[in-house]
Amino acid sequence: MHSETTRSAAAMTDDQAAAEAARIIADAYRPTAYRDDTPVPAHGSTPPVAQPGRPPMSQGATDASVLMLAGATATTMVGGTAAVLMYVSQYADPLTCGLVFGAPTALVLALARLLNRAKPDPDVHHHYEGPVYQDQRTTHTRTTGMWAKTTNRHG
Repeated sequence: MHSETTRSAAAMTDDQAAAEAARIIADAYRPTAYRDDTPVPAHGSTPPVAQPGRPPMSQGATDASVLMLAGATATTMVGGTAAVLMYVSQYADPLTCGLVFGAPTALVLALARLLNRAKPDPDVHHHYEGPVYQDQRTTHTRTTGMWAKTTNRHG
């Protein structure tokens, strides 16, 4: 096999050898992958695929989960500090520690409740064409008892 390659290489002219060399170099530098840059349609029949990390959820659920994580972290830090203080001092009064470390938490909860009440009611704008009947009654639902009796009252 080697002798055939040598014999065919010897039988080539300089122009043929140059063309063969150019072909070999072009083959060596040919891309081995292709990237399709055509834009992907914004919608279609393929369902979305969940990505690694936090599961997909609404913005409200995301905000609530972050708030719960932050609250849990703050509670852990306050409780851990109180526990370490009582352990290190060996005579710290648990009631005093509870008051000192619980006061900021109570203050934050009170401020949060105050801010919730201070929110203005949203403006409601209705735009209709044609005859419209609006029922603006409020229903108060109360469920009580071991067998869960539900009572609806319109007010």
